[in-house]
Amino acid sequence: MLKEKKLFLFDIDGTIAVGDELLPGTRELLEHITGIGGKALYITNNSTKSRKDYVKKFKKWDLAVPEEHFVTAAYAACLYLKERYDGKKLFVLGTRSFVQELKGWGLRVTEEAEPDTECVVVGYDNELTYEKLEKACELLFREKIDYVATNPDLCCPAPFGFIPDCGAICNMLYDAAGRRPEYIGKPNRKIVDICLKQTGFTSAETLVVGDRLYTDIACGIEAGVETCVLLTGEAKQEDLADTPYKPTYCFENVEQLYRAVIL
Repeated sequence: MLKEKKLFLFDIDGTIAVGDELLPGTRELLEHITGIGGKALYITNNSTKSRKDYVKKFKKWDLAVPEEHFVTAAYAACLYLKERYDGKKLFVLGTRSFVQELKGWGLRVTEEAEPDTECVVVGYDNELTYEKLEKACELLFREKIDYVATNPDLCCPAPFGFIPDCGAICNMLYDAAGRRPEYIGKPNRKIVDICLKQTGFTSAETLVVGDRLYTDIACGIEAGVETCVLLTGEAKQEDLADTPYKPTYCFENVEQLYRAVIL
């Protein structure tokens, strides 16, 4: 039941915000969560921004959110890469912010197709150039090189509709080089597991809230927690009939979710 929830894991784009606009009801819901002794964490697959960038973005909405409350796909990728590729060279196709975040973890990062590169890392890159794609393809044609990506989302909500996300970039690379990456972000349950470990809340007290069935809702299902889809982003009401990723709850928007939570 919604009244039992204390840990709310929110997607951002298309869920509580679109572009630079915070959606109605979000502020009230966050205040309610704090009031009941709960926590709100943000589990976005958007790897264009570091956690520090998100702290600044939320400040513009007059929301003071500490850095550790953002468990992004980029952050999860940093944990994963530090564990497996510490000291090894990584080619990164991503934004300058993503590159700097990886370097901040002490990882060896290159943006060139260097001969001793051991892994190709792809993120959602709104600074994408054809030159980056060409270098990634050159590396992916090498037999013994690993390949990981932050998230499989095909599109990202924009004020006018949608724009290509990391999954779409990886599909281009697949069409050219015939390689699929290991995705670190949602629907990988790793992000939910990080949040549970960080906060100490139980699975029964946790709710994943998002706008995508195949990432947000699938992630919650994989992690064994209840889920809520909001129809302010990619998912539409008609999608619920055929999806294998059935959410526990469905609301038109975050404002409706807030009303249901306080009932």
